[in-house]
Amino acid sequence: MSSMTFGQKTFTPTPPDKGSFPLDHEGICRKLMIKYMKCLNVNNNDNSACRSEAREYLACRMDNNLMVKEDWRKLGLESEN
Repeated sequence: MSSMTFGQKTFTPTPPDKGSFPLDHEGICRKLMIKYMKCLNVNNNDNSACRSEAREYLACRMDNNLMVKEDWRKLGLESEN
């Protein structure tokens, strides 16, 4: 006996638009990630206070093919060089 009723649509999972976010298994960007997390901790999770740290971390990930290279404007970091 089937648990599906007539007319019921089946769920079809779809991958995320940007693909996966690979883990940094080798710890290439670990120091920058920790620096960013410490900044968030000190600033009560106010990410606007940690923009430079976020930019450094994301740049490391992009430079090491751990994420797709994106324009800084798309990442909300256009105001910094």
